[in-house]
Amino acid sequence: MSIKREQVLIEALPYIREFYDSIMIFKIGGSIMSNREVLEDFVEDVVLLRFIGIHPVIVHGGGPEISEAMARFGKKAEFVAGLRVTDRETMAIARMVLVGNINAELVTLIGKYGGKGIGLSGTDGQLIIAKKKGPVTVKGNDHPVDLGYVGEIERINPEIIMITAGKGYIPVVSPIAVDKEGNSFNVNADTAAGAIAIALMAKKLVSITDVEGVKLDSEDPTSVISRFPASDFYRMVEDGVIKGGMIPKVEACVEAVVGGVEKAHIIDGRTPHAILLELFTDSGVGTMVSRG
Repeated sequence: MSIKREQVLIEALPYIREFYDSIMIFKIGGSIMSNREVLEDFVEDVVLLRFIGIHPVIVHGGGPEISEAMARFGKKAEFVAGLRVTDRETMAIARMVLVGNINAELVTLIGKYGGKGIGLSGTDGQLIIAKKKGPVTVKGNDHPVDLGYVGEIERINPEIIMITAGKGYIPVVSPIAVDKEGNSFNVNADTAAGAIAIALMAKKLVSITDVEGVKLDSEDPTSVISRFPASDFYRMVEDGVIKGGMIPKVEACVEAVVGGVEKAHIIDGRTPHAILLELFTDSGVGTMVSRG
């Protein structure tokens, strides 16, 4: 039996009222952006949120695209402890891909669906202040590895986002940071999204991924954990429930919630209109991380 349109709208109304005039941060990664249909679906949902009075902010990554661009320049991507080793040339490639390609494409798509996008990087208005990440110790290696131009976030200056979002724009942020001497650094997009969410006192942080959510069994898509408190995170890592590439995504959500963000969500962007289903229906989709 199909749900009547009026029932959908009635179910959504309390959530629309609750979220009106709030800030929400949406983090999107390269795995989602490589699928054009999924990407456009995501942008369409974000533009709709703006038209009903929510202030969305997009923070994007682009790891696969950076690796592809490096290969075209004859460079091989190297990772240590999950972080890209970034020399000066790689940093220039990352900036070109993140700011010049991905960011610009997202802004263009927002315009296609009737919104006003504005591209930003962490260097604009000193939005993301970082310091060089120290050498990383790797098991089996006697000497710590210098990651190059990889940064740790020290401070977020959210003024430029507040000004643009307050004027009706949808800010699109590339995770390129700057230090006090003007050096650029590549920072983890999940970490950047969480830090920006805290600085803006966002209502929600939503991580758009290519998995169904946090699952009890990684091979069983029906075992998604619909919600859990932030305090359960480290136990779930120890138990192997959260592992691999999900750890930094979930950790960013947990840190955001601990830092004052009301709720954080991990949802599957491949589900049509996943954002709307998560925000405006009683059942939701994906996994929600709460304070308690």
